[in-house]
Amino acid sequence: MTLPPQGPYGSQPGGGGGPQWGGPPPQGPGGQPPYGPPGGQWTQQPWGAPPPPNNGGKGKWILVGLALVAIIAVSIVGTVLVLRPDSGGGNGQQNTANSGSEFASANDTGPANIITEDPTCEAWVKIARDVGASAPKWNEQDYSVPASQWTPDQRSIFENRSEALGSAIKKVETLARQTPHRTMRELYGQYIVYGQALIDSIPNYSAADNYIVGASNRFSATLTNVCDAIRFRAAQESAPLVPTPPVSADVQGPGPSFPERFVSSRTDVCDQWIALAEGYDKDTAAWRALDTKFRASEWTPEQKAVMDAVAPVMSAYADDMIRLGQESRNAVWNDFSVFSAQYLRAYVQAIPTFTPNYTYMAAVSSYLSNAIYWACKAVS
Repeated sequence: MTLPPQGPYGSQPGGGGGPQWGGPPPQGPGGQPPYGPPGGQWTQQPWGAPPPPNNGGKGKWILVGLALVAIIAVSIVGTVLVLRPDSGGGNGQQNTANSGSEFASANDTGPANIITEDPTCEAWVKIARDVGASAPKWNEQDYSVPASQWTPDQRSIFENRSEALGSAIKKVETLARQTPHRTMRELYGQYIVYGQALIDSIPNYSAADNYIVGASNRFSATLTNVCDAIRFRAAQESAPLVPTPPVSADVQGPGPSFPERFVSSRTDVCDQWIALAEGYDKDTAAWRALDTKFRASEWTPEQKAVMDAVAPVMSAYADDMIRLGQESRNAVWNDFSVFSAQYLRAYVQAIPTFTPNYTYMAAVSSYLSNAIYWACKAVS
């Protein structure tokens, strides 16, 4: 399968290469599996069963493969920005109890929804580049190798990565305060949590820690593709095509302390989510095999048939994600489920008039679904 070239932020090596503003939109509809090994994000592994962890390679865009992206970015924006009514990601309802909060998203009590504008994206990009540059060979590592078996070069790569993540996390904490969107705040929070967990694991790193690596980098990739979707107007064009989801009865406000993992123990919902993601991988195999260079007007009858067939599969997956999010009785998990579902629904609605930029909508959904998958694996 021919996968999209680098996104608008530039090439993103699996270990979290830095995005940068400018560049071509993606080149087509094809997708990737919702899970895979926590290796390099941009790999050339075959689809199907998860490939081995050592998957550094050229730029293949694995939307949901479990590759490692630790992209983070942030710069300090001096002004606290207020949620605009048309910016998505919540309805901007005012909560006077939080009006004095240091978090710009404190009053975002609306539903988790497609984000069409966010002022923290540019800041995210700069730190992403810096983290990617800190350990250029990060994408080439076999993340299943424990620290006790590292070569001096491997140890240096992990330690450089750790140092860069530690610096970046402090800046991401600022972004979490500045984004006007609750879901972006939660995504930044989970990036911080799993990034710190990766840092803490390095002195005694074990093969099981690659689950943490996977979760950390899937959250990074989600954030990057949210910004990609905004940059190339996929979000703005497709968001009106799907109804606004209902407001959740349980919305978690910003806390004063360091965020916690949103999945702290293995539950039945985790087991169901893992099975759901793996089933979705199999059910979308034909879609993932498509050549990704064409607009809807350029599809062959066979390509159109695949896209038409995958639409109800994706719609059912979106419904199942929302159902499991509700069953989790976890406000953050529920937000992530709705958020992922909305992006996937928007992608489905855009199929009849598909253009390559809509690939970012599927990417957001896939990466976030995958982040939940590996967060569950990390507590197994």
